[in-house]
Amino acid sequence: MSEDAMHGMNVTIRIQRFTPMPERGHARRHSSSPFGGKARTGSPFGSSPSRRRIRGKHFSQDYDFEAQPGQTVLDCLLDIKRTIDPTLAFRYSCGHGICGSDAVSINGTPTLLCTAKVEDYAKPQSNQPATNNTAVDGFRPTGTTQQTARDTIGHNASEQTPEQTSDEDDQPRASLNAGDSRNPDALNSSTENENAAPNPALIEIAPLPGFPVLRDLIVDIDQMMNQIRKLEPYLKADGKLATTTDGQIDMFEYLQKPEELKRYELLSNCISCGICEGSCPVYAGGEAFIGPAALIADSRFINDSRDNATDQRLDAIATADGITACQSVRACSRECPRGIDVGEEMWQLTERVKSRQNR
Repeated sequence: MSEDAMHGMNVTIRIQRFTPMPERGHARRHSSSPFGGKARTGSPFGSSPSRRRIRGKHFSQDYDFEAQPGQTVLDCLLDIKRTIDPTLAFRYSCGHGICGSDAVSINGTPTLLCTAKVEDYAKPQSNQPATNNTAVDGFRPTGTTQQTARDTIGHNASEQTPEQTSDEDDQPRASLNAGDSRNPDALNSSTENENAAPNPALIEIAPLPGFPVLRDLIVDIDQMMNQIRKLEPYLKADGKLATTTDGQIDMFEYLQKPEELKRYELLSNCISCGICEGSCPVYAGGEAFIGPAALIADSRFINDSRDNATDQRLDAIATADGITACQSVRACSRECPRGIDVGEEMWQLTERVKSRQNR
């Protein structure tokens, strides 16, 4: 173990939190997507009812503590919840990058809490003291801020009489420089700033983009799962049992060659974490665009030689909010925890749909 890994590091974890308001009767329903308010004719993806936007308070909260460089961000959040703030809400399960339930945005990048290391995401902060005017309840505290005080001083100075200004101009002006011995307070402040320890490294965590926030870092993934279900992600064979020459059922009727298995094997590793959808600039809750997660599930069976419903699957995604809504940005490929090149799969699906329509 390296020496750096043995010693802890001071870290500030800044979390974008959300506290929902109590439910109201007959609440007005809002669409989570500006493009998904109307059902699209002939598409199975735009006909779901609009989801209600949850009302509540958004605020940012900092947690300072000592962490190990090799520690995961999930471990840090668990420490915070156990020892500092039990009200912090986040979702996780296996803790090993298999279940995909702990997807969030760390420093603006969608990723899994359990695979993100502190040493990879901790970024240095400025030594200038940060002025955090946001209270825990999401409101700025009352009182005079530094900017208000400066404005007040300037306003009072402009109201001085000419006699007062003239008298002051005749006297030597006191220097406001930190190193001036005539300003002992500023000198002490300068010395303290020079000797002060550097600010802790910063990690910023926010909910996964593109999904409605339920509480703190927990988002609603029901729409994504519903879109996956609509594409029927299971094997569809013709139902005919192969038989051998002696009339017995052929136990190897679905035998595949290695190259056939390779076409879909990696796609079957998708854990539906939603990171590709959180990275996609087109996806907005699944109402305007079905999203890459559902399309990956569809592609897994389109590329399976045992499946006999390829034409039906291609027809299902050849809609205005299916694969044709993909803009080929390929942002979905950057952070897949299972190593799937999602952008390439989207491109392959687009080409297959186009070639089929041009027949």
